[in-house]
Amino acid sequence: MPIRRHLDPRSPRATGAGRRRPWAGLFLFGLGVVVGGVAVYLAGHGSVWRSAVAGFGGEAPPGPEAETSAPGAGRRSGAQHRRGSAQAAPGSRQPHRVGGLGYIVGGGPAGGTGAAHAGGAAAGERDAGAVQGAAPGTGAAAVALQGGAVGTDRTAGAPAGPARIALVIDDLGRSLDELDNLHRLGVPITYAVLPFESQTAEVAAALRRRHDEILCHLPMEPRSGGNPGPGALRAGMSPEQLRQSTLAAIAAVPGAVGVNNHMGSALSADAGSMSTILSVLAARGLYFLDSRTSAQSVGFRVATSLGVPAAERQIFLDDDPRPEAVAAEFQRLLEMARTRGGAIAIGHPHPATLATLAAEVPRAQALGYRFVQVSALLDRPPAAPLPSGR
Repeated sequence: MPIRRHLDPRSPRATGAGRRRPWAGLFLFGLGVVVGGVAVYLAGHGSVWRSAVAGFGGEAPPGPEAETSAPGAGRRSGAQHRRGSAQAAPGSRQPHRVGGLGYIVGGGPAGGTGAAHAGGAAAGERDAGAVQGAAPGTGAAAVALQGGAVGTDRTAGAPAGPARIALVIDDLGRSLDELDNLHRLGVPITYAVLPFESQTAEVAAALRRRHDEILCHLPMEPRSGGNPGPGALRAGMSPEQLRQSTLAAIAAVPGAVGVNNHMGSALSADAGSMSTILSVLAARGLYFLDSRTSAQSVGFRVATSLGVPAAERQIFLDDDPRPEAVAAEFQRLLEMARTRGGAIAIGHPHPATLATLAAEVPRAQALGYRFVQVSALLDRPPAAPLPSGR
């Protein structure tokens, strides 16, 4: 029969093998839970871990305004950053807000595409979004413009070179008061002066002294039956009457280098009448800006066929005179200039228009947009032979 030896209860073997302390297992289990929790936290907060490591290495972590370098990638923060780019829709582009203006680098303003805006999308269809802003003149969009490239999306066919904007202020000639506010903008503006208003001569003289670009704002008959003002050209006039009325209007605005139509949705759609009027401009070396008060206007087409340097208006800034509407149209102007290389806008000396320009023009300049006179954006076709007697 085997002999069982009894251990001294005070010996190390007895205490180690037979009487383990019950809390040791609990301690190990708790330690495992803590280690696992730390591992999960670090896996989900990699940016925090990387920032701490960079800090120990003497390298400052990126600030909240840092941008990604991938084309079309936006800044993310908080929960968006943790979710990562895997949840973004394929091919989507994140908007950047640079200097208070909403853009998608390589695309249109935030909430819309260039094609939609070029087609005349309403201001209510755009959503600037809540995007963190960078300082004016910084960020990918500003760098692209200031570096001489308009946008970064070369596949969209955006032209190279700085985006140019021509601002035209219509309906001048009734007061001198608004001229000082316009000159304080500090950018080239083209001034369209009505020929037979109460202060036409004084306004034209003030603009000539400052060497500004002047247009004769030629009144023409509208379809609506509205009153275009004194000296208006009308559809029932004979060719000779149209010619003499055009000559009289141009003479009333000395220093004018071109003409644009005031109203004229009816007359500008009549190719015969426009040919008579534009032949007068051709004989005197003046250019024509088609105000495009009607989609049926033939003014630009007839002008270029006669060899008259010409351009067309792309944006009306203040058809809706509310400040927010004017600001929205100014954003459309920037987008169109960016995608086309240049754009022409017409506005009026309304308080909301002047206030919007005072706020937005410096921002646009900080982004690299260049303001020019309309004469810098003309199509210049070869001169056509003029009929005898003209």
